[in-house]
Amino acid sequence: MNLFKKLFGKKEKTEVSENSSDKSSYIPSDDAPIDEKFTYMFNKNGGKFLYCLSMDEIFEAFQNILEENQISEKDVYCINQRLGSKFNSTKFNFKEPKNNSFFLTTCESLIAKNGSILFSSNQIKEKKLSELPSKFIVFSTTSQLTDTISEGMRKIKNQSKNLIPSNITTIQDFESKKEKDFMSYGSSTKNLYLLLLEDL
Repeated sequence: MNLFKKLFGKKEKTEVSENSSDKSSYIPSDDAPIDEKFTYMFNKNGGKFLYCLSMDEIFEAFQNILEENQISEKDVYCINQRLGSKFNSTKFNFKEPKNNSFFLTTCESLIAKNGSILFSSNQIKEKKLSELPSKFIVFSTTSQLTDTISEGMRKIKNQSKNLIPSNITTIQDFESKKEKDFMSYGSSTKNLYLLLLEDL
């Protein structure tokens, strides 16, 4: 992807992009590359992402998140058994979220226009976002970037054929202390780390 390659190039180490107190005056135009728009909006919403070039970097970043938050793998709730296998863990909680610190999941799409993440019952079953841990680790790829929510919905429809998933929702607010605007009332706030794998 355009911006990611410019920012991270051939760097060996995974880098974390965090929302800083010095807000950038740069706002991408409507015709800016999709990755540029998503990066700007996602950071503006308070999300944290780790851009990785390989699965080894993804695993390293995942372990760093656990260490940074001083939790073990048994404190991670994961609905998707295949995702658990990908992360080589049998220690995750695959049953019910009780007092787990983190929820590890995939997503349907990354929405550039508003910096949100689109989920469905494929990732969260029939659970409400409020029933899941307050901290999310989302594993996604750059090919999941879409410009708008309607494009993300279209993607779900095309991939699902006759079995369209239910419980389709987005998370856009990643800062619990941030003052909410009218459009975000009632939405669930999650402290979210995005593990983003370059696959294009």
